[in-house]
Amino acid sequence: MTIYLAADHAGFALKEKVKLFLESGGYTVADMGAYEENKDDDYPDFMSAAAQAIANDLIRGIDSKGIIFGGSGQGEAMAANRIDGVRAAVYYGGPTDIVILSRQHNDANILSLGARFVSGDEALAAVKLWLETPFSNEERHRRRILKF
Repeated sequence: MTIYLAADHAGFALKEKVKLFLESGGYTVADMGAYEENKDDDYPDFMSAAAQAIANDLIRGIDSKGIIFGGSGQGEAMAANRIDGVRAAVYYGGPTDIVILSRQHNDANILSLGARFVSGDEALAAVKLWLETPFSNEERHRRRILKF
């Protein structure tokens, strides 16, 4: 499975940390940028590229996921969710139940992390949990997902 990563300047350092974590865990990682910390970059450019890559994989029947990073994760998720087939969920610390439910109930294919609100260790734990949590595949959840 390919994991697409994208970050703006606020999420750049956390993206690099998660990238190493994923690669050491045997995942195939595709870095969609940013490739350097530049305070003048625009997060939609990177988030849209990652989201579009996931949508293209969906069309081809290829399982892939994304992890995107920004200051809050909110705008980044909004940009990603504009792409058909993408379901981005935001996590910026606190109980990890939301990470689990985003996979179990919503089959989220992108996790958006708020780098200003989670530590590196919290982010790695959330990423691990999110990648290991399967979609429940319950009829009611499949039905709801098909409505958007």
